[in-house]
Amino acid sequence: MFGNMGNMQGMMKKVQKMQSEMKKMQEEMKTRTVDASVGGGVVSVVMNGEKEVQSVKIDPAAVDSEDVEMLEDLIVAAVNEASKKVDDLMAQEMGKVTGGMNIPGLF
Repeated sequence: MFGNMGNMQGMMKKVQKMQSEMKKMQEEMKTRTVDASVGGGVVSVVMNGEKEVQSVKIDPAAVDSEDVEMLEDLIVAAVNEASKKVDDLMAQEMGKVTGGMNIPGLF
C-alpha cells in the first residue's frame, strides 16, 4: 500500500511542475505575436497570444468605395487566419509542456 503512495507523490510533483510550466507559457504567450496576410499582402493583421488584434495594415490600392464588401471580407479572413495561427502556436507550446500528451480540456 505504501508503495502506491510514493507513486502518487511522484505523480503529484509532475502535475505541479506541469502546472507551473503551463502558467509560465501562458504568460509568455501574452507577449508573442503572429502575422497574417491575405489577398497577396493587401490586408495584414498582427495578433498577440491572447487573440487581441494589435494592428491592421491595408494597402491603399485595396480601398475601393465601389467594393467595400471585398475589403471587409479580406479583413475578416486576415483576422481569422491570425486567430488560427495563435491556436497553432498555443498547441505547439502546450505540446512542449505536456510532452505531447493530449489532455482534454486544457486548450
